[in-house]
Amino acid sequence: MFDHIKKLPVFDWGKTYNGEVFTADLVAAIIVTIMLIPQSLAYALLAGLPPQMGLYASILPLVAYALFGSSRTLAVGPVAVISLMTAAAVGKLALQGTAEYAAAAILLAFISGVMLLALGLFRMGFLANFLSHPVIAGFITASGLIIATSQLKHIFGVDAHGHNLLDLILSLVAHVGEINWITAAIGIPAALFLFWVRKGLKPLLVKMGLGPRLADILAKTGPVFAVAVSIGIAAFFQLQGVALVGSVPQGLPALALPTFDLELIFALAGSAALISVIGFVESVSVAQTLAAKRRQRINPDQELMGLGASNIASAFGGGYPVTGGFARSVVNFDAGAQTPAAGAFTAIGIALATFFLTPFLFYLPKAVLAATIIVAVLSLVDFSILTRTWRYSKADFAAVATTMGITLIWGVEYGVTAGVLTSIAIHLYKTSKPHTAVVGRVDGTEHFRNIDRHNVITCDEVLSLRVDQSLYFANARFLEDKVYDLVARNKELKHVILMCPAVNEIDMSALESLEAINERLHSLGVKLHFSEVKGPVMDKLEKSDFLQHLTGKVFLSQYHAYQELAPHTCMPATASSVAAK
Repeated sequence: MFDHIKKLPVFDWGKTYNGEVFTADLVAAIIVTIMLIPQSLAYALLAGLPPQMGLYASILPLVAYALFGSSRTLAVGPVAVISLMTAAAVGKLALQGTAEYAAAAILLAFISGVMLLALGLFRMGFLANFLSHPVIAGFITASGLIIATSQLKHIFGVDAHGHNLLDLILSLVAHVGEINWITAAIGIPAALFLFWVRKGLKPLLVKMGLGPRLADILAKTGPVFAVAVSIGIAAFFQLQGVALVGSVPQGLPALALPTFDLELIFALAGSAALISVIGFVESVSVAQTLAAKRRQRINPDQELMGLGASNIASAFGGGYPVTGGFARSVVNFDAGAQTPAAGAFTAIGIALATFFLTPFLFYLPKAVLAATIIVAVLSLVDFSILTRTWRYSKADFAAVATTMGITLIWGVEYGVTAGVLTSIAIHLYKTSKPHTAVVGRVDGTEHFRNIDRHNVITCDEVLSLRVDQSLYFANARFLEDKVYDLVARNKELKHVILMCPAVNEIDMSALESLEAINERLHSLGVKLHFSEVKGPVMDKLEKSDFLQHLTGKVFLSQYHAYQELAPHTCMPATASSVAAK
């Protein structure tokens, strides 16, 4: 047990921790803290939770990730998509604004954390591969549109509801006559300002003489300025009819276990699994991207442990589900964070904010938090994924369009489920018809190439079929049909060689198909051979009795097979070889 603890990432980077690294981490933490305060409040609002829960979810999870996470720059906390999924999951079970709603969100974080931790213990980090990048991009784009639309009710001060794009739009239209123009006068300028900050503030600061890096960091703290100004306006004018954040409890909540209710656990389990998968994939994608820039590596299995511990810590600290956020991680990286200790310092900053800043949040208009969310999520919307996948792969386009469409029409939970199932279905479809090619020898060489692409030497009595993919249950029958079809076309055939340089696996179903091919060809007077079979594949074949009944041989190379099976017809002497004799 002690040896396992010593392997934690904290003991790796902690060995070289010094004053210079501490300073870099502390500076990064201050910058991320300033950015994270309005974000945490806004995302809690998106999840339908009290704003302080966003702050609570930004304290203990960062400490837990610093101990267990493998990325040195990933910043963990509430994010837009997970907040929306939390609202969708808990909204079906409890009324928003009630104690039961908040308790269910806390339990959701705990269940998600346990699932992630279990996956990490069993080294299931490879599960991230089951969601393709195009599908994730389509899901995030659709979710971004839903999130942005859902926040318009706060921008205009109307009462609108819905968990999909159509319901939200219809609800907004139905309440268009109830627009609070004072709220709109705050929300719309705040959104326009934040959009400008993202694109226009950095060039302005650079023109004023600031360095590009510092200008970029200051531009990302624009939401803090918007929050401060809006609080001042609301407090000075004592605005009537404008929805404010209101009283926020000062200080930290007492550490406590979630309220365990077996019926509620089962009701939330499916949503927790989806949140875990999406959160893990999003987090790993960000962590890998940032690690690559510094020639570092992350461990997906350790990331599962880190995120699992973070979510359990969030539940104990009165928060809701968290994961690694793209925007704050980039800021953390650009600000110079060197180790996960920067996250722990950020947690201290957020904790101090709950003691000293919460009284000032009373007059914060919800419209400004909504503007912060809208600007943040619209930066994630990427419709170009549709055109890029259409040009490159129609199958990927179908996956993206399906995920995006279902998310927009039926909501995020159906969308992410469709994304997972579509990713698996696309994989099965693509691999169910593996690329195969009849090959021949390039004259004067030992190389073999596709007869449809190159001018090669072939012979009637030998058929060489190159298989460019592993063989398993989904494509085993396809190979059978392919071989039988090619054999039926050639009455002079004596040998079939399956060339297997790209075959990394042959499962039991595929082995049975190979046995059937062997028997069928034997009945036709044709021998079945293999060439260029990889060592691990041969090891598995030798554990069966297949090789004992094989009518042909297994050759080290395709060239050796041609030399033995058809030395005169398939291997004609070239002018150079004749001269050599």
